[in-house]
Amino acid sequence: MNYRHAFHAGNFADLVKHAALLQLLIASAADPAPLTVIDTHAGAGVYDLAGPEAQRSGEAAAGVGRLSEARDAPAEFAPLLAAMKRLNGGGPTRRYPGSPWLVADALRPQDRYIGCELRPSEHAALRKALLGRPDAEALCADGFALAAERSPGAGQVLVLIDPPFERGDDYVQVVRTVAAVRRKNAAARVLVWLPLKDLETFDAFLRDLEDAVDAPILAAETRMRPLDDPLRMNGCALVLVGDAGEAVDGLTRICGWTAETLGDGGAARIYRL
Repeated sequence: MNYRHAFHAGNFADLVKHAALLQLLIASAADPAPLTVIDTHAGAGVYDLAGPEAQRSGEAAAGVGRLSEARDAPAEFAPLLAAMKRLNGGGPTRRYPGSPWLVADALRPQDRYIGCELRPSEHAALRKALLGRPDAEALCADGFALAAERSPGAGQVLVLIDPPFERGDDYVQVVRTVAAVRRKNAAARVLVWLPLKDLETFDAFLRDLEDAVDAPILAAETRMRPLDDPLRMNGCALVLVGDAGEAVDGLTRICGWTAETLGDGGAARIYRL
């Protein structure tokens, strides 16, 4: 596969995904029960925004660069900005934290993180990013195959599914994985990130997901531009399966600000299925 997240780290989609993820982790911390977080496509963990990939794409400058300078960003972005500051030692934002670093940084003593990454080079970087964190595990493994297997049968579970969507069966694999996790633990929550290119692809995914799982489903669309070119990534979507708690208001502000401020005629849409 050709996808390398280093080209896209810190873009608008990362801001949406990571701000939402941190909100879920904050809400989970209100429950003293241990939390297990499983990341099916963990990536490298930390990304160099001054590296050639990020500089070539310019996506970080249009995403996290603009967020860092914004004065009107909603409070839901504050935990992400604070994490970036910790990662960079309070200095300029040269490095951007991926989901593994963000989760590991937020873990309580009773929690654990399992990150799966198949690419050997990315897995090696992931292990390095998680060094010194005994409660965080980096596996060179297929996250689709291991998500349900490694999910505890009871207690707090959050599974993050964020594949590159380059394989023809990725959408099918996501649905299967969500269903398997929910069969293993009916209280588990699953957060799925997806690209928005055209509505028919996304709507078909939602229909398949509804057929496969008996659980509340919350969809949050961040449309950065009109969805009139299916060959472009016109936005992104988050789908939360399981108890959404108070997530709706936060997602509304996260997605709305990103679409309206960073997009080109963008808009957000948050709804329950």
